Amino acid sequence: MTRPDSRLPVRHYSRAVFSKLEREIKLAIDSSFRLPHLPGIPLPRRLLTSTYYDTSQYDLAHARITLRRRVEHGKQAWQLKLPLMKDRQEIEIVDRQSVPPATFRDLLFLHLGQRRLVPVATLRVWRKGVRVRMDNASVADVTLDHVSVMKNGAEIQRFRELEIEQVNGNDSTLLDLERQLRRAGAEDHGGRPKLFRALSLPAPSPEPPPAPDAPVLDHVKQALGRHVRWLLAHDPGARLGREPESLHQMRVATRQLRAVLRAASPLLVPEWADSLRDELRWLGQLLGPGRDLDVQVAYFRQESAALDARDRRPLTQFIAHLEAQRNNAQEVLLSELKSARYLDLIRRLKQATHDPTVVESTVTLRDLATREFKKLRKVIRRVGASPSNAKIHEIRIKTKRARYAAELAEPVVGKPATRFIKKAHAVQDVLGMHQDAIQAEAHVRTFLKQSTNVRTAFVAGRMVERQRERRDRARKKMPMLWKGLLKQGEKAWG
Repeated sequence: MTRPDSRLPVRHYSRAVFSKLEREIKLAIDSSFRLPHLPGIPLPRRLLTSTYYDTSQYDLAHARITLRRRVEHGKQAWQLKLPLMKDRQEIEIVDRQSVPPATFRDLLFLHLGQRRLVPVATLRVWRKGVRVRMDNASVADVTLDHVSVMKNGAEIQRFRELEIEQVNGNDSTLLDLERQLRRAGAEDHGGRPKLFRALSLPAPSPEPPPAPDAPVLDHVKQALGRHVRWLLAHDPGARLGREPESLHQMRVATRQLRAVLRAASPLLVPEWADSLRDELRWLGQLLGPGRDLDVQVAYFRQESAALDARDRRPLTQFIAHLEAQRNNAQEVLLSELKSARYLDLIRRLKQATHDPTVVESTVTLRDLATREFKKLRKVIRRVGASPSNAKIHEIRIKTKRARYAAELAEPVVGKPATRFIKKAHAVQDVLGMHQDAIQAEAHVRTFLKQSTNVRTAFVAGRMVERQRERRDRARKKMPMLWKGLLKQGEKAWG
């Protein structure tokens, strides 16, 4: 899926750098597969020659990152693909140079260190397919790839792949097409990217969790490792500053690491854990302003689309004001992500996943989750009929902590923990909406102080009113949600 403005220049990088989102489904096919009739326009047949680059230990591949130099009809471009939840972010630099661009090395700094990038595989792909159209609109490209793996000019391996890539529309469109292609003979893909097949690497898969009866520390290390990998995976996208989800997921990983360290504190040497949590708090504070502004920009863009042209102009100015603040936040972020302090934190986090500093303890995973739930229950039970904004925010924080601790204990506790986690998600969504509305109103009022325009004041008043309505809607939902959360927590943790 490519967003409408995806070909805009990337913030803080050369104007030759472009970014887009990819949402795709890959399917396996045998030699007899033929594309069924699909409504749409045949795509021109293409020959793509891609040389993939990685370290000698395949550090990028193992991080689910691909870097390639692609040639088509004489056009040469460097493409970097980064994992992003269920999507991928593709970043392209049109450049004829024969070595990976310095921009990409900068983005991949944590993954590469001082290791050299070398060509590891060359793939030649003949691609044909259909741009599927529904209701007079393009929704997806269905392509059939004939792939040849080349070495020293000779073909050493050959295979075929089928791919559905979203152009517009929604996920249900892709699923409908997938079902149609499966009826024609397509099967599960298996998860091995083309490069992995070319290098005869196994499909990338998450590290298996420890057995439920494994030592508590094994579960803690596994959780730390999972969140550290998630942080590292989204570091390049956060540096690039193009897709808000990269920064969001990096911030989520930072928050979850702090929560795991907090929940597991009975197992850890206090000075070691507290120091690491303090540095993670610093990183969270560094990531926070950009993420909060991304949320506000997205919200007000949506609001702007619903206004008439006359009222949209002042809001457009306000959005530009927020975007300028976002650019400033990105400058600060980029500077700090290159600092010795950040690099030392990453080093310590990697070490923590293998060798945390621990103390002797008989505490269980259930104990850890129960401890955080009791803190949450205490603050909810003390809340009055009209809690302050600060009290609601406190409950939001404690809900997150209780949820992360429950996720740590889920392999042992099972369904009761899963149901509690689901309830906690619902509570977080509503409390998050409440907090977003507070921040949105604060941004509107700050902007209003800088303007004397009557129309601007009118639109700002409308926006403030909308934020109060959002807060009121959220507040009405809270008591029932808190009641359900506590009920589920009692079942899970007693």
